[in-house]
Amino acid sequence: QVQLVESGGGLVQAGGSLRLSCAASARTFSRYAMGWFRQAPGKDREFVSAISWTGNTYYPDSVKGRFTISRDNAKNTVYLQMNSLKPEDTAVYYCAAAISPINKVVTTLALYDYWGQGTQVTVSS
Repeated sequence: QVQLVESGGGLVQAGGSLRLSCAASARTFSRYAMGWFRQAPGKDREFVSAISWTGNTYYPDSVKGRFTISRDNAKNTVYLQMNSLKPEDTAVYYCAAAISPINKVVTTLALYDYWGQGTQVTVSS
């Protein structure tokens, strides 16, 4: 069982930045593909970013160039640096871990095995 705990959410003005953190309890954290998703009120949960064991990353067009995912395997932590935030980025942000037998990014929500409780990000205009 893997426990994920997100932190770093909050209220920020448009154009501002936030850095989310996700601390994992997994003993073999370095062998999990990690990802961030978000869910706005009344909308489906959507993919935000993903990172493989060794740091390969993938982003949807909606956040590419503004968000950066990274991981520190020594600290069992994954980060999401969010710059140039927009009001449409407002959502609850979730960290997720996927058991992955090979080194790859995982972009599909259904393939993730463990989820954090979420952290609220609100961007005011």
